[in-house]
This record gives sequence, C-alpha cells and structure tokens, in this order.
Amino acid sequence: MTSDEPRVDPTGIDPAAVDLRLGVMRLARRLRAEREPDGLALGRVSVLDRLERDGPATASALAAAERITPQSMARIVRYLAGAGLIERDQDPSDHRAAILRITEEGRELALCDRRQRDAWLSRAMAAHLTEVERDVLLLAARLMDRLAAA
Repeated sequence: MTSDEPRVDPTGIDPAAVDLRLGVMRLARRLRAEREPDGLALGRVSVLDRLERDGPATASALAAAERITPQSMARIVRYLAGAGLIERDQDPSDHRAAILRITEEGRELALCDRRQRDAWLSRAMAAHLTEVERDVLLLAARLMDRLAAA
C-alpha cells in the first residue's frame, strides 16, 4: 500500500471518514453551544439564513434545500410567519403556492445569530491555529461543501 492510498478497515470504511464525521459533529455541537440559550431553534434559524442568503423561495424548495419533509417545513414556516420573521406572497406563476421572504426583523435575527457563532469561531481559530492551519481549514470547508452537495 502506498502512502497516498486511503486506509480502509475490514468493513470498507475509510477511517478518515470517521475522523471527519466526528470532528464535524464536535464542531457543530460547539457552535450550537455558542448560540443564545433562549434563541430561535436551529432549524428555524437555518431557514432564515437560507432566505437571507438565497432570497425568496417556496416552502417546497426550502424543504428540499434543507433536506427535511414538507410537513416539517410547514411547521417552521407557520412559526416564522407568526413571529413576523418571514412574509408570504402569492406566487405569480402558481396561485396555489406562496413565495416566502424574510422580513427585516428576521434578517437581523439571522445575522445576529450568525455573527455570534462566527465571532467565536474566528477567536478560536486565531488563538489555536497557525496561519497554515487556517488555510487548510478554508480548503477543507470548500471540500465539505462539495461533499454536502453530492
């Protein structure tokens, strides 16, 4: 076996995949811990983030993008609309559907939540990683995005 061949255990699983999964899970837990304890649930914030970043969308498009069921998305949309964080407009191409868009209040909440987690991550990276390690993480983040889209 050459040094560039992946290590594979008897089950056929590359140990690097296990290490990556564990590292991602630990980092995700740590980032969740940096959120306000009485803040909006993560699934709801994720929908606000997507609307803020990608613009208006239908509930079915959001459900597909978030990889959740339409029923779960309907509950999230009901909550966010009731809280005044998103608004519904009639879809001009399909009068049975609604286009969802984030309100200014929703945008500010999403940005505040994101800034809080980004600030912690930025401080942790500056305190514990070298410049080269930060560059490696940037590359890894891009690769993880590709894997998530696969």
